[in-house]
Amino acid sequence: MSKIEEGCRYAESHEWVRVDGDVAVIGISDYAQHALGNIVYVDLPEVGDELEAGDEFGAVESVKAASDLYTPVSGSVVEINEALEDTPEAINEDAFGTWIIKIAMTDPSEVDKLLDAEAYAKICEG
Repeated sequence: MSKIEEGCRYAESHEWVRVDGDVAVIGISDYAQHALGNIVYVDLPEVGDELEAGDEFGAVESVKAASDLYTPVSGSVVEINEALEDTPEAINEDAFGTWIIKIAMTDPSEVDKLLDAEAYAKICEG
């Protein structure tokens, strides 16, 4: 059973969002990293990129597959986790402790449209 963190909101594409003021901290769920297997590369966007909810912002590659990453909220990329360039496997080790990007949200109410932990758990079980 994959770990699901209560304080996060989730996209159906398996990204999690933790809100810190008007900044969305985004990563991939424990379920997603388990499905991918050993992560060997993370394709990151540029700081300053403007994204709309649902836009592709990068990809995660594992020994088994590659998976596109989609932003659950709209805004501007304010920080990327550069450590993932050297240690992408950190996502496998701690999916919720390892964020990928931070976005200054243009519409924080978009977070309310995302799944809560209980609804996301049902998708993972399905």
